[in-house]
Amino acid sequence: MKRAICIAVVAAVSAGLGGCMPEPERPARDAAGNATGWTQPPQILGVRRAQATLIFSGEAEPGARVVLRNDEGAAYAAAADPDGRFEIRMAAPSGALLLRPETQMGQDAAVSPDRLLIIDGGRGPIAVLRSGGPTRRLDPAPVLGAVDSDTQSMLASGHSRTPARPIAVAAGADDLRVAAGQGGRWSVLLGGIPAGGTVRVDDQSFVWPGPGAATPGLLVERAGEGWRVGWTGSRGARQWTWLPVSHFGN
Repeated sequence: MKRAICIAVVAAVSAGLGGCMPEPERPARDAAGNATGWTQPPQILGVRRAQATLIFSGEAEPGARVVLRNDEGAAYAAAADPDGRFEIRMAAPSGALLLRPETQMGQDAAVSPDRLLIIDGGRGPIAVLRSGGPTRRLDPAPVLGAVDSDTQSMLASGHSRTPARPIAVAAGADDLRVAAGQGGRWSVLLGGIPAGGTVRVDDQSFVWPGPGAATPGLLVERAGEGWRVGWTGSRGARQWTWLPVSHFGN
């Protein structure tokens, strides 16, 4: 059975849209193992580059240890300050890297359902991927930041520089008006369109290259005027994310 993508945040326009089941929070424990509350996963909110270093910023529980970890065991960590803000520095990777954010409080850890994706050492897109929800670009991106697909449903998302004005989104039989949410971000569920179909956002057109080959593991490749990413979410479902770029090759 294929998993239908549903809206996780921001506004969406779709008939019969179902709700996503969020991953349960986990109780935090102190050094003696006593439950102290509920641990929230960290949120990665921004990135900046300082020469050969990438600096990720975000929010977590005050005093928590925030870790970005990949499947090979490499980890990058920092502590959140009393206001819950943190910065994690890492040397820019040589290629593509997919990282799992997690919060550590005492003996307990809360793993985020998000995945942090770095393409081409940060020269390509940098984005936060979410199973069942819209991708959030951290790098400069066109008005269409991403198309997420599980081969059954398609979720278009992006960022509007004029959030007070509805965004016009057209693809296949869909002709929609979408209201931007907090920070100008928007997302909308679309009916399926074939590879080579056009997604039009306001006055810009984007050619959807379709999903890639059904191979396991992380797959990052150029596709059309952007990057196509095949990845497996926290619940084991295969998902495709297409990240358009304003000027392909950057």
